[in-house]
Amino acid sequence: MNSHVFTVAWLLWPLLCVGRLPAYLEPHFTNLPSSRANHENFNNPDHMEEVSTYESPSTNDGITRPVGRVIITKLKATNVAAILRRIPAGFYVSVSIADDHWRTSNNPMHPTTGIAEWNDPIDLPLDVSAEVNVQIYASFEPGNTMEQGELLHKCSITVAELIEHSRSSRPIAFSTTEGDVVSSGTYLQITTETLSPADDSEVVHCRAAARRVDSKADDKPQATVNGQNYIHPRDGHQESPFKRAGRKVKALISSVFRARVSSNVSNTALTAVEQRSNRADLDKAIEHHRSALQLMPGGHPGRSSSLSNLANALSTRFQQQGDGKDLDEAIEHYQGALKLRPEGHPQHSSSLNNLACALWTRFEQQGDGKDLDEAIEYLQGALQLMPECSSSLSNLAGVLLTQFEQQGDGKDLDEAIEYLQGALQLMPEGHPHHSSSLNNLACALLTRFQQRGDGKDLNVAIEHHQSALQLTPEGHPQCSSSLNNLANALRIRFEQKGDEKDLDEAIEYLQGALQLMPEGHPHRSSSLNNLACVLRTRFQQRGDGKDLDVAIEQHQSALQLTPEGHPQRSGSLNNLANALQIRFEQKGDEKDLDEAIEHHQGALQLRPEGHPQHSFSLNNLASTLSKRVEQQGDGKDLDEAIEHFQGALQLRPEGHPQCSSSLNNLAGALQIRFHERGDGKDLDDALQLSYAAVEQSVTASSHLIAHMNLAYLHEILWSTQHKEKNLQDVMYHYKKAAEFAHANLFQGVSCCQKWIRVAEQYHHMSALDAYTKALHLLDYHISATTSVLSQYQAQMHFPPDLAVNAASCALRWGDICYAVELLEQGRALHWTQIARFRTSLEDLYSQDPSTNTLVEQFQNLSALLNKRAELAFIHDKSRSEVMAGERHYRNLLEQWKKVVEEIRTIKGFSHFLLPPLFADLQEAACEGPIIILIASKFSCDAIIVLYMQSPIHLPLKITLKELHDLVFQHLQNNKHPQGPAYTVFIEVMDELWKKVMFPVVQKLKGVVRKHSHIWWCPTSIFTALPLHCAGEYKHGGQVLSKLFVSSYTPSLSALLKAHTRNAKLTQEITFAAIGQATPDTPNTSVKFPPLHYIEHELDGIEALLSIPPVMFTKLMGSQATREQVLQMLVDNQWLHLSCHGMQVPQEPFKSCLAMADGLVSLFDIINANISTHEFAFLSACETAMGDLSTPDEVIHLAAGLQFMGVKSVIGTLWQVHDDVAYKLVLAFYKEFCKNGTLDCTMAARALHAAVATLAKDGVPLQERAMFVHIGI
Repeated sequence: MNSHVFTVAWLLWPLLCVGRLPAYLEPHFTNLPSSRANHENFNNPDHMEEVSTYESPSTNDGITRPVGRVIITKLKATNVAAILRRIPAGFYVSVSIADDHWRTSNNPMHPTTGIAEWNDPIDLPLDVSAEVNVQIYASFEPGNTMEQGELLHKCSITVAELIEHSRSSRPIAFSTTEGDVVSSGTYLQITTETLSPADDSEVVHCRAAARRVDSKADDKPQATVNGQNYIHPRDGHQESPFKRAGRKVKALISSVFRARVSSNVSNTALTAVEQRSNRADLDKAIEHHRSALQLMPGGHPGRSSSLSNLANALSTRFQQQGDGKDLDEAIEHYQGALKLRPEGHPQHSSSLNNLACALWTRFEQQGDGKDLDEAIEYLQGALQLMPECSSSLSNLAGVLLTQFEQQGDGKDLDEAIEYLQGALQLMPEGHPHHSSSLNNLACALLTRFQQRGDGKDLNVAIEHHQSALQLTPEGHPQCSSSLNNLANALRIRFEQKGDEKDLDEAIEYLQGALQLMPEGHPHRSSSLNNLACVLRTRFQQRGDGKDLDVAIEQHQSALQLTPEGHPQRSGSLNNLANALQIRFEQKGDEKDLDEAIEHHQGALQLRPEGHPQHSFSLNNLASTLSKRVEQQGDGKDLDEAIEHFQGALQLRPEGHPQCSSSLNNLAGALQIRFHERGDGKDLDDALQLSYAAVEQSVTASSHLIAHMNLAYLHEILWSTQHKEKNLQDVMYHYKKAAEFAHANLFQGVSCCQKWIRVAEQYHHMSALDAYTKALHLLDYHISATTSVLSQYQAQMHFPPDLAVNAASCALRWGDICYAVELLEQGRALHWTQIARFRTSLEDLYSQDPSTNTLVEQFQNLSALLNKRAELAFIHDKSRSEVMAGERHYRNLLEQWKKVVEEIRTIKGFSHFLLPPLFADLQEAACEGPIIILIASKFSCDAIIVLYMQSPIHLPLKITLKELHDLVFQHLQNNKHPQGPAYTVFIEVMDELWKKVMFPVVQKLKGVVRKHSHIWWCPTSIFTALPLHCAGEYKHGGQVLSKLFVSSYTPSLSALLKAHTRNAKLTQEITFAAIGQATPDTPNTSVKFPPLHYIEHELDGIEALLSIPPVMFTKLMGSQATREQVLQMLVDNQWLHLSCHGMQVPQEPFKSCLAMADGLVSLFDIINANISTHEFAFLSACETAMGDLSTPDEVIHLAAGLQFMGVKSVIGTLWQVHDDVAYKLVLAFYKEFCKNGTLDCTMAARALHAAVATLAKDGVPLQERAMFVHIGI
């Protein structure tokens, strides 16, 4: 069945540049889940344009220069009273320029916000290089006192820098220096206004002006009129307050004044919109701009500016609310302003730029190519007028990138990058827009990397984005865009190289960007979409369902924020549809698929022919239709899907960044149609398209899907033509595809599974390579997963029989040793992962003391990683805390891996922590043979591993189905309320003997003596059977227990570790006997009945063991609390626990022992330090039962003890009666202690003898058969 590839078009936040530079950059990345067709996930570009309320062209030096007067209209200081010991009466600002000095009014701080504001106009000189000295004072006297206040902070800044700070709404951040009073969290926002020469003489500000202070007569009082300060004219002549009042009255009656007041009010409202996204403020701003325009009829010198400002406000409302009428009207007004500013006018280039950007925006909404052509023409004209203007260079580059995305002409891309490089040179380090220029160039380089694959472009792009982020710290208005863009670049690098650190960092940055856009922010929907897209990528990489759930929630929230008519609605519909399709592929709910199709159809309606994103919607709808074809087989859906795929491909010619994905998609759909209808032309076309896709592919995901398509197509050719070359091509392309398996977890698993299926079907020798690759992918995925619990969940994405099928394949190809190695590599992965972080390096240090530093690094990192796994068991942590922990874990893991690689360079340690070789594993059989039982759908086999001898392979005469039936019969019998029925039990044991055990025993008789100690290592569903009880009970024939002493081991590695670990040197034997007859588990729904033999059992053990050198401790009743028991587990090397036990099939790590006040779980055992323990007897139910959903992981209490370090463990396979357990325990310890010493290696024989004693006492076989020994 076909699955789909997702191509995601990244939504970028606006990059603030000089002039009206929208966020035009929209690099696309391809995201692959699982098979031949391609599905694209797209966020519409979100153009958040800077509104040029006060227009000023840029000169060729890249610095904004005013035309006419420049006035400071507002100052606002935040956190102004920080760390002051007392609250002042007010604050004022002193501004000095050369010999001119101004002082604002003395205003109090707002009591709740901590903000002080001054609306005192202050004239600035026309020389933009002039230095402005700003000082903030605290005054402890009310009113406009002339007393000198306490200096809080000061700074120097040029007029040009002030204008740029005002234009970008970027505050001045005061850094703490010696002698400063105020903290580093103080910011001063300065708003400037540039007045045209025509308006300058008419403008009157109806608010208090800043006082001009005479530096030579600082102690003289200043005149006021009705409490209002007045400005001294710049010529030094002092104007009478009454004369000034008369001039104000005259000004108030002029229409110019009324227009200007209206314009000022509207600009204030527009600023509020930008800061708070208040719709009422925006409507108010537009209303005032309309009023101002009516007061400036044709011929008025200020009409062009009024037209332009109204257009800016309408553009802002379009961005907020998506009404196309606003955008059309804005363009109309921009065109009117341009007519009033012909060539030669000082504002001509500014009008060209603004009109071009508006046309550009309309093209991206409506797709009319004329708009794009005109935008390019106007921007080229603006650039000719100012060839070294950074804003013109940047905007022209942006439009060329848009044209490249539509037409795929690489010349446009190269030209755009050239212009952006030029813009960056004009905005060097220290320039207020250096960060924006870095961002723009980086985005263009990413686009070129995705088209051509030159790693230099990617590396430079990431460097530029990182530099830009450093220049836009938290609090900077462009911080969110820098976070977003760097996240995009890191995600692209993740797709290329598979380093999950990049993916985690991308999510971290996007979460930071989202925090900067809280509820009500106009661009929150885009931020939600971006974060959700990357969470989906992580889900596809790691399989954590929480990521997908959160992604869908965020996409749904984003859609709610983009109602009908919103310019970003089509992107939100598209993204939610893609997420729903992923969930359908995981859970199979067809409602998700139908809803996805509905949303894609809605998105396509909003992106008609000519729309720049039309091809994406065609592709996405086609993909979901293809998926529905797989489910329902509707031929109409298939034909429509192919038609849409063809339409998308026509819009993506060779060189287009999405060309390879479209080629792959159409090839996949044609495959389906060939399979359904058998038209050879479809097959030929699909082959041609897939080969073209290989040539066009740049990303790992595109290569993967193209090679998978070719493998499938050549398989079809093999099945029809039977040419050996076709079969070799099948295997070649699957092998090539597997090289890119890191691009996506699900896609990689799918690729390996299909390769395995075909290789097994045609008995091809590459099957072993396919299994090896799949097991490597499994180990890689598990090792990168944070906790034991998440590892267990993640493994669900892999076939549970992968390891046994791999071993069966190796046996069928005659490689017995490799079969054993594959089993060890693919089984008990959770225990292997834990063991890696608890590995000792004593041998390395004793061999070479100079490696002490390296050993310490390994031990410290291992301890931290092990601690992270322990903390991961805590369930009451927030999602953000969990994700932060996961990031920290992966960073530690990366460091740990580097240390491990360094250790492997040391002589004798080249294979350190790599999957063990057979020569090493064979050492586990040093005390007796190990019999591995393999249950695969391909074959059932036994391998006898012998010490210092070649292994023996025995094919078994039982099929997997027959074995399943046998296990089912046994498990059903165990569920009987009165316990297993004897007749059924011996039937199962008889069948097990004939088809499995008899050939093994016959071979064993030739290599070991009778009553020898042997070990069983069952795999798959063999783990559910009591192998040690097999025999011919019906006819009095052979019985395994009368021939050999049986023990079990979950893996050869575990047994080898038990054999090789040295005992802790101590003269004392610390033995703890723990009993709990009446447990209380208040936090669970399980209620345990009382046990009547616990006390007698522990008393009997005490009587046998209370002799030196045994230090015997007994813990019972109310003293046997969870905390006390866990402490006893750590403090005593020899343990006996008598209590209720329970295996939890759905969550096996929660399997537990019941104590006085709660449960001691397998999690607790994993976290306990028991690495030097000798022996544990679990006299409780189901302590060695295991989980049949993942039998090869051997997850139960007894295995946990053994893997964590206990050499020898006794547990139970199913429920045990209280009295039977009591009898067996006493019989066991009598045998175990008969020589007056305790030796854990004698536990198996002691248990064997105890079970035989129970048999003599008449205890039925099925009631004593559940006890098993694990370990040495």
